[in-house]
Amino acid sequence: MRIKHLCAAAMIAGTSLLIQADQRQQLDVVVLDFSPQTDGKLNEWQALEPYLITITPASENDKLNRTGTIEVKLWAGVRDGVIHIAAQWPDDAPDTDFRPWEWRGNKYKRSKTRDDMFALRFALVGEYNRSMIADANYEVDVWLWSAGRSNAVGNATDYKHTISLKMKDNVAEYETESGKTVYIDRDKDEGNIGFAIQKPGKIKTATRLPSIDIRGDASGSVADVTARGVWKDGFWMLEMQRLLDTGHDDDVRLFAGQEILGQIAVFNRSGGQHKSVSEPLLFKFSN
Repeated sequence: MRIKHLCAAAMIAGTSLLIQADQRQQLDVVVLDFSPQTDGKLNEWQALEPYLITITPASENDKLNRTGTIEVKLWAGVRDGVIHIAAQWPDDAPDTDFRPWEWRGNKYKRSKTRDDMFALRFALVGEYNRSMIADANYEVDVWLWSAGRSNAVGNATDYKHTISLKMKDNVAEYETESGKTVYIDRDKDEGNIGFAIQKPGKIKTATRLPSIDIRGDASGSVADVTARGVWKDGFWMLEMQRLLDTGHDDDVRLFAGQEILGQIAVFNRSGGQHKSVSEPLLFKFSN
């Protein structure tokens, strides 16, 4: 079975062209003289000047995009073989419920309520494109932090997304601007994410019940990225860290002197294409 989406929404606003050098905002990944605590407080980062990243809605006139155009503060550094990323962005409220169960009529049904999310992706294989819905073949390593799921486990769920013009079953399909079909496979990395959907009983015990069971047993490549987010005074503050080289085949390998393309995205109570994203970013690692 294939899922067909007749949609030309791009990863970012604008046309899905290959990346030109003048479109890239460069971020220097510096060698840190401190070891950040991944606690979401950002205390250690205040001595460093952040990069200011403007993000805009991925799809024009998207009524389900609640993020809009905002500015994200981003820091990046390396310490003892580990990359550290810190981010801060405005959000009027911390949304931590992910599709809870609601009692309707005589049974529980899933709500459409979603949690806040932050995504970071790095180029892996192929010719990186600023859009996921483009006439292109490439792969990216995606770190997806979710306020009501992975945050409780203490990580960002690690994915590999494959964007291909070659037909593949059981993946999302989109029609590109040229009329071609692109196939997008959003595979989690190997391992255990540490949380799962839990189903309620048939008897009403409350009007609203959580749908996520936080097991706390995350392991394997999918749990490579340690992360913690804290909401305070109208802002989310997030810290992530991962080994530069995890040794896993489904992870991007990072190293000194490297230049690698990436992007960030913010979801405010939304999922799928209802996000705001950056232009391409060039992460330049110090020697």
